Amino acid sequence: MENPSRQEIGNILKQSNRIAVIGLSDNPARTSYMVSKAMQDQGYEIIPVNPTIDAALGVKAVSSLKEIEGPIDIVNVFRRSEFLPKIAQEFDEIDSNVFWAQQGVMNEEAYRFLKERGYTVIMDRCIKVEHALTK
Repeated sequence: MENPSRQEIGNILKQSNRIAVIGLSDNPARTSYMVSKAMQDQGYEIIPVNPTIDAALGVKAVSSLKEIEGPIDIVNVFRRSEFLPKIAQEFDEIDSNVFWAQQGVMNEEAYRFLKERGYTVIMDRCIKVEHALTK
């Protein structure tokens, strides 16, 4: 697995606006919440994707990526690595180009599936940290 360069990641973040966050928790103590709130505070539109919550960060949650209308710039994944192949298949059916798995999350099978289809894939990187490093 190879991530884009830090410069490429910076360009992706500069050109993006809508981020769908899979596994976003409504609990302010959870990493997914803290990271997504930081990105929301930077002006990104955050769309919570989690069937177990009603809303997070003041935004109504959806239970799957397919429920989101319109294009999504980045799909940011806060789920365990073993869920990535299934999430990658759903990602392939929506209008998005960038699949981002958070720090500590990676899966070779999902990576290959997405790269073979021409998507930008970032794994094992924190979007909040990358945003801070590439400003």
